[in-house]
Amino acid sequence: MRVLISGAAGQLGRALQASAPAGVTIIAPPEAEFDITSEHAVATTIAAHTPDIVINAAAYTAVDKAEAELERADRINAGAVAILARHARALVHVSTDFVFDGTAHRPIAPDTAPNPLGAYGITKLHGEQAALAHPQSLVVRTAWVYAAQGANFVHTMLRLMRERDEVRVVADQLGTPTHAASLARALWALIAAQARGLHHFTDAGTAGWYDFAVAIQEEALALGLLTRTVPVIPIRTEDYPTPAQRPAYGVLDKTATWAITGIPQHWRAELRACLKDMA
Repeated sequence: MRVLISGAAGQLGRALQASAPAGVTIIAPPEAEFDITSEHAVATTIAAHTPDIVINAAAYTAVDKAEAELERADRINAGAVAILARHARALVHVSTDFVFDGTAHRPIAPDTAPNPLGAYGITKLHGEQAALAHPQSLVVRTAWVYAAQGANFVHTMLRLMRERDEVRVVADQLGTPTHAASLARALWALIAAQARGLHHFTDAGTAGWYDFAVAIQEEALALGLLTRTVPVIPIRTEDYPTPAQRPAYGVLDKTATWAITGIPQHWRAELRACLKDMA
């Protein structure tokens, strides 16, 4: 099976390459050669490599900047997906819990009506719709993705904990941290099962950003990635205003997906594995 990955240099793209099953040939062109916002570039690349599946691991993820760059975010998160859908034999696309408004009080099922709060969520919803128009498509919503490499919450917390005497972190937004390596393994399992349509996947468990930050410090201290403890102060969302509104609750219902992939490790075990890689 030949699999073409867009966003191959990103944290999920790297994880997909590292965990590719036997018998899979990975095609991972650099972004400069595979501009997914260009119809010509996509058509040319797919014609040259004839992949059986295209996995779209590329995205515009700057949630706050998207409020001022809606057109650019939509071009990457939605327009590019429509282009891929026109040319791919089969398409796997990754989306986000930000397509929901955060008003739920129990894990959100895949068939729940989306209601994004801001530009980022709106553009990702448009991307889902473009992908699902393809008859051979799989869309997987996930949340709070991080990896040993790349720009993400784990790296930000480690930097702040080294630089500052205290760190203040929002405590009233709930979701599930998801290791990119875990997500990659799940995508390969779903592909092997020939899954189609809309699925949810994250690691197991629930956390707030504050809980995540506390766990990062504890695990990093144990591994020698940090050399001192600093206070982690829980704050409310309104104490840390941002251009984009975040959903207060983004825990996804993964029951159907886990029946295919198996239940993953708890998010804290995956965090420990990631930090061990960094150490």
